[in-house]
Amino acid sequence: MRSTLATLLMALSATTLAAPDGAANGYPDRPIRMLLPFSAGGGGDILGRFLAERLSARLHQPVVVENKPGAAGTIGTHAVATSAPDGYTIMIGGMSTHQLAPATYARLPYDPVRDFQSLGAIGSSSIVMVASNSYPANTLTEAIALARRQGTPIQYASWGAGSTGHFCGEVLRQKTGIAMQHVPYKGTSQIITDILGNHIAVGFVDMVTATPFVKDGKVKALAVCTRRSPSLPQVPSYKEQGVDFDRELNWAAYVPARTPKPIVDKLSAALEATLKEPEVVNKLLSLGISARYQSGAEQQATNVRDIPMWKEIARQANISLD
Repeated sequence: MRSTLATLLMALSATTLAAPDGAANGYPDRPIRMLLPFSAGGGGDILGRFLAERLSARLHQPVVVENKPGAAGTIGTHAVATSAPDGYTIMIGGMSTHQLAPATYARLPYDPVRDFQSLGAIGSSSIVMVASNSYPANTLTEAIALARRQGTPIQYASWGAGSTGHFCGEVLRQKTGIAMQHVPYKGTSQIITDILGNHIAVGFVDMVTATPFVKDGKVKALAVCTRRSPSLPQVPSYKEQGVDFDRELNWAAYVPARTPKPIVDKLSAALEATLKEPEVVNKLLSLGISARYQSGAEQQATNVRDIPMWKEIARQANISLD
């Protein structure tokens, strides 16, 4: 009896230990949920839905998109962090969810490093500093000189306190010492509308919003925060105009921590292969994203490196969303 019981316990133990790899062998065998912590219709939503479609073809299972916006993306991101680590919940995240949120929320309900495993970086994007055509500066260098000469703050718009645009403005203020006054808006389309109407002169908007207006000559682009973008290759970066700041603003894919490595590897390989497709590269470029896969380990290391930097910028600017 004891021998039989011992044998049975050993068999059960071996089965349990082997379960993650065994599950991965048949993975995926049902639809995968892609949770997007962004509102429908925005750049992150468009990106996620496009990638979901391409990943469905590679994984031979539907990748079903679910939007869960709110609290600067932290509500949906927290939902992913607490999901089962079985590979059937993935997310697209960005600067706001995994680097800026821990800088602006003292009581963030998730740890952006400990609670996630990155599948890899999708690509980098930039934020555009735009101005009305009546604004007396045509470049960031000229805008800085103008602010110093006039001695009045540059009023600039972003799509909300703690947004990437807000941080781009604060980086500029802290690196140059010029006076700047933040004016939060609810969205980038409202910023463009008010710049066109000369209600505010300067604003930070995403590449998707800015590109058509810049190309049509309706607004002018002073700089990109932080790196020059192939979507607007003529617009110089912060660093090229004397502002000592250079960081990639990455989009990335994540799954909950403790997802079995074979599943992570399979998803990562599918993502990497998808990002090499010419149609995908062109589509992302239309969204202002330079498609460039980086491994999950590299993306995790970037988060670990950059979160303290953004926290210090937020501290100096007194940016807090709690």
